[in-house]
Amino acid sequence: MHRNNACGASAMPFRIDEAGWAKDALRLPSPNCDQRGVGVPVSLLVIHSISLPPGKFGGPFIADLFLNRLDYNADPYFEQLRSLRVSAHFLIRRDGAVMQFVSANQRAWHAGASSFCGQERCNDFSIGIELEGTDVDPFDDRQYASLAALTRALLDAYPLKDIAGHEHIAPGRKTDPGPFFDWTRYAADCHRALAADAQGSTNRPDVRFFSV
Repeated sequence: MHRNNACGASAMPFRIDEAGWAKDALRLPSPNCDQRGVGVPVSLLVIHSISLPPGKFGGPFIADLFLNRLDYNADPYFEQLRSLRVSAHFLIRRDGAVMQFVSANQRAWHAGASSFCGQERCNDFSIGIELEGTDVDPFDDRQYASLAALTRALLDAYPLKDIAGHEHIAPGRKTDPGPFFDWTRYAADCHRALAADAQGSTNRPDVRFFSV
């Protein structure tokens, strides 16, 4: 079996365990999370993008931000991040490697002030995936492959009904994942992954892609 790891990635099936952690993702638990409300279903998947410093890829800075250990002196841009306490459930690096910071059973602090279909506080009912990227660069093929594989696993584990970008749940405040994220490709990749895994079963989740 191929495996995702911190050094590189192949688009292989993930499995989400009962504690909400993805097998074969690098686990780096963030303190920036809390418990979800009782009885609140996890119905939304939110796609983000991030680069630190902006426009630069690689390095430890995204993980360090989520883990509250960012060296604010490493780049002038980081000073404005000093008061932030943020996290995402997952980060997919440019090479497709997947890192997990928060159990999908818990509430990660990824969405901020947000609303989806009239429901406020999207952190309460969503899972957040960050892609290492910007609004002005195409994403890597390996990121799409890992994203589809991870999405398939999350659809198997949670009652997700919708997939949207950060720009859709916080319009005017956020622009990610931006115009270079190919929603049509992502949806097609996910549908292929689900079909390949179905093995003739029709009991598969019916998820809506907000931008397709």
